[in-house]
Amino acid sequence: MSMSEKAVHWSFWLLASVALIWNLLGAINFLVQMDTEMLANYRESERMIIESRPLWATLGFAVAVFGGALASLLLLLRKAIAFYVFVASFIGVLVTMLHSLGSGIQFGMAEIIGIILMPIALAGFLIWYSKHCGKKSWLS
Repeated sequence: MSMSEKAVHWSFWLLASVALIWNLLGAINFLVQMDTEMLANYRESERMIIESRPLWATLGFAVAVFGGALASLLLLLRKAIAFYVFVASFIGVLVTMLHSLGSGIQFGMAEIIGIILMPIALAGFLIWYSKHCGKKSWLS
């Protein structure tokens, strides 16, 4: 084990692993949303967003979740490029949320927090955290 590996705090492995799980769940959610039978199990507000989603918003969603999963894997592999992939993922999140907010659907507070704010906050946090890890020289 090299000196730089010893310097990596245990929380790095925990946060990077949780980020990977979160983004893989998002990727699975994306794939499930492409299945009309599975879509029937979603709440009405979620179905309305998905069914009215244009191609540009669907592409944004794909970039958000698959980019986030790739960035998380790169973070676990301690690659500095993870930061830039997290930025692309964040842009995908914003594009997706732009459609959701502009869809005209009335959201409840729980939906605003869970569907809109939480993904934006987590994507922003992962950008910050990957930059933080780079400054600590945990990434190469």
